Amino acid sequence: MLPDSASGYSYEECKATADWLLAQAPVRPLVGIVCGSGLGRLAEILKDQLVINYSDIPNFPQSTVHGHAGKLVFGTLKGKPCVCMQGRFHLYEGYPIQKTTMPIRVFKLMGVETVILTNAAGGLNQDFKVGDIMVIKDHINIPGFAGNNPLVGANDERYGVRFPCMSDAYDRDLQQLVHAVAAELDYSAFMQEGVYSVLGGPSFETIAECKMLRLLGADAVGMSTVHEVIVARHCGMRVVALSLITNQAVMDYDSEKKANHEEVLQTGELRAQQMEKLVSTMVSRMELRNNKTL
Repeated sequence: MLPDSASGYSYEECKATADWLLAQAPVRPLVGIVCGSGLGRLAEILKDQLVINYSDIPNFPQSTVHGHAGKLVFGTLKGKPCVCMQGRFHLYEGYPIQKTTMPIRVFKLMGVETVILTNAAGGLNQDFKVGDIMVIKDHINIPGFAGNNPLVGANDERYGVRFPCMSDAYDRDLQQLVHAVAAELDYSAFMQEGVYSVLGGPSFETIAECKMLRLLGADAVGMSTVHEVIVARHCGMRVVALSLITNQAVMDYDSEKKANHEEVLQTGELRAQQMEKLVSTMVSRMELRNNKTL
C-alpha cells in the first residue's frame, strides 16, 4: 500500500514556503545542493550562513534519519548564492512521494537553476571500491515501475509539462565538468561513472535483488535521489548527481559481509573533505545565469 499520493503540496503552498524562506535568506539561491547520508558537512563550507531548522519552515517535512541533520543552509560558495539541504526525505520514512520531493519544488520557486545531489550508495559494479565517487549518468526508477512516481496526479503547468523527458535527466555538460575538476584535483583514481538504481528501503537489498539490479545495468543502488531528479527536471532545472560508494553490495551467498548504516556514515566521514572540494570547485566553474558551464 502506497502512502496517499493526494497528500502532496499545492503550488500555492510551495510558493508560500519559498516566499517565507526568501524573506529570511541573505541571498536568492541559484544553486541547490542536497547532502546525502554522512555528507552533511558539505553545507558547512558555505560562507555567510543562515541556518534554518526544517521544523521552523512552514509546510516543510521533517527528516527522521540518523546522519541527516534536518537543516536548510543558505550562503555563498565561491561567490555563488546557494541553498543546501542537510538531510533529505525518503519513501521509507512513510512520506508520500510528493512530500519527499517538495523541497525541490521550493528550490525552483526560490530561483534555483542548478541542483547538485549527493547520496550514499551500495556498489553493484564489482570494479567499484568503497570510497569511490560515482558520477550518475542515468537511473533506474524501480518504485516508478509500480506507479510510485512523484509526478503522479494532476499536472501543474506552472512547473512543467505532463510528460517530461528523462533521457537527458543528468546534464552532460555538468558531468564533463565534474570529471575535469576531479582530474585537476588528482581525484581521478577514485572517480567512476554509472547508473544508479533506487529502491524503496529501508531494508538493504537481498543478494538476489543485487544480482537482478546488476543484470539490469545498475552500477550502484540506494534509496533516494531519483525522485528528486524527476521533479527537478520537470521544473526545468539542470541536474548533476554524485554517489559515494559506502559499501560493496553482497553478491555471494558464501559472503560473511552485511550492509549496515554505520558503515555508510563512516565512509561519508572518510571522503567528506574530497567531496567538499569537488563540489565547491564545480560550483566555482559554473556560469549560472545563461545555463552554461565555463
